[in-house]
Amino acid sequence: MSSATAAAYEWLCQEFSDGVGEIWLFAGFVRDLSPEKALQRIGVIPGPLGESGFGVAAYAADGGTALIEYGWAGIIYNCDMELSEGTAAAAVRATINNRDFTHSVDGRLITTFSLYSYRFREGADPDRLQADVEDLGMDINGDQPDFLDDPVSSALALAERATGVHLSPACFARPALIGSTDHLHPYR
Repeated sequence: MSSATAAAYEWLCQEFSDGVGEIWLFAGFVRDLSPEKALQRIGVIPGPLGESGFGVAAYAADGGTALIEYGWAGIIYNCDMELSEGTAAAAVRATINNRDFTHSVDGRLITTFSLYSYRFREGADPDRLQADVEDLGMDINGDQPDFLDDPVSSALALAERATGVHLSPACFARPALIGSTDHLHPYR
């Protein structure tokens, strides 16, 4: 299993930051699935972006596929269970209002939680990733005095640990398979 750290994903958070600390990022990691199959599972057809400019980019990454959504609907985050059929998937949502993590295996929700309230986690096995959450310095009980200001980098490292998929800056710099989300709810 991967021993990724938060530092491994600070670059990705910076890529989707407004420069004053606000991150807007929907990212997903899917083990042993090609970019084509990952897009197919969430209903995204490879091709040009639609009129809105919203879509999903699928990157061939070490161990599988990493997905990045350009838009506001959270399609990657909301389709974590579909992405995990026959494999494992994890997704991170970081918006103005939400900072969340979800992990599914074989179409079954294993754990999901807000990055600011881990103690309220839910799922079939909500404690499965607890050792990794602790190792990454994420707030377990909501009372850590040195709580991370923004735990998104740690959540991305947790997604890597949960799936074994690593998105490097080099993978991200390569062309991705993209497709529009204009035809998907809630965009249509």
